[in-house]
Amino acid sequence: MHPGRLLLSVALAFATAHFAFAAAPKLPGIGAAMQDMVAKNEIAGAVTVVVTKDKILHLETTGSADIATRRPMTPDTLFWIASMTKPITGTAILMLQDEGKLNVADPVAKYLPEFANLKTPSGKPANLTITQILTHTSGLGEAGGPAAKDARTLADLVPLWLATPMQYEPGAKWSYTQSGINAAARIVEVVSGMTFDAFLQKRLFDPLGMKHTTFYLTPEQRAALVTAYAKNKDSGALESVPPRPDFGPRDRPPQGNGGLYSTAPDYARFCQMLLNGGTFHGRRYLSSAAMKFLTTPQTGDLPTGFFQNDTFGRHGTNYGWGIATCVLRAPHEGVPAMLSPGTYGHGGAWGTQAWIDPAKGVAYVLMVQRSNFPNSDASEVRRAFQQAAVDALAKNKR
Repeated sequence: MHPGRLLLSVALAFATAHFAFAAAPKLPGIGAAMQDMVAKNEIAGAVTVVVTKDKILHLETTGSADIATRRPMTPDTLFWIASMTKPITGTAILMLQDEGKLNVADPVAKYLPEFANLKTPSGKPANLTITQILTHTSGLGEAGGPAAKDARTLADLVPLWLATPMQYEPGAKWSYTQSGINAAARIVEVVSGMTFDAFLQKRLFDPLGMKHTTFYLTPEQRAALVTAYAKNKDSGALESVPPRPDFGPRDRPPQGNGGLYSTAPDYARFCQMLLNGGTFHGRRYLSSAAMKFLTTPQTGDLPTGFFQNDTFGRHGTNYGWGIATCVLRAPHEGVPAMLSPGTYGHGGAWGTQAWIDPAKGVAYVLMVQRSNFPNSDASEVRRAFQQAAVDALAKNKR
């Protein structure tokens, strides 16, 4: 192709995409709620999306992706989505279960033989199951220190988890455990014969059209990465924070616990697939049986989640854990007050959120980048977004 024509086609493609985003619907009140959060220095900016299984009801950008350069938020601004990676890891495991290649009731040692000798604190064989490592009930030790920083693959991390004493007897309680999710990602590699990043690219990201979702940023993508901010406790000002060094470089493992970068529209497509019972644009990704594992608590009566202390109301029994997802059993005051029982999803360490409400038939995706929320799941930004969205949807039905 002639260079001039190539440039013209690129320009037209950009203009078409820009027009499509500019023409996207906006629910009244969400932009104002996010602008209020910007004005209060809670965030520098946000990208918000509300979808049904087959429609975008709302897509809006607010504020800055970088304050110093005045770079505005755009729909294609990239965010480190941190633990919003976890439901994608759970989905990968369940895709393999649908193919008959594993079962979440299986022992981890069936796929990672090194786990066969793991002992609990009382000296018993641990016999961890895939369900336990994906629901934070395994008690598996975490990998840390220089050796973890030197890890180049998920396989490198396995001996580090096993060298660390277990935290508690399996199934005795819920305790947020990063190593378990990464062990599940390693199982995907062993069963599929592909690296975890390659599996997700082929089986989820490419067919779903998640064009900007990746473990490893290209130089062009890094230029589109949002700047993270922390709120100064004394002055109240937002101060920039460097990217996390343990995620993103090509020589780091594709960590299923929190390694992904994505955009709001990309993650919304994943949510639409789940809202539609495991299908998207005529292609099935998960069976109805797999969807039940993802969306139904697998943790019995154990209190779970991030609202278990006095500061956040001791609401552990309001939540259960599905396969790598948080499930809201019963709404309580605060951020989930406007959500339906059975809403499920996950937040990320730097404030990103995605919650799927099957009863209302909608999903809410919030992309911000704030590093020091006391509890990102309990952030006022999340509450304001969800409330504005629910209020707008209620008005539309009148």
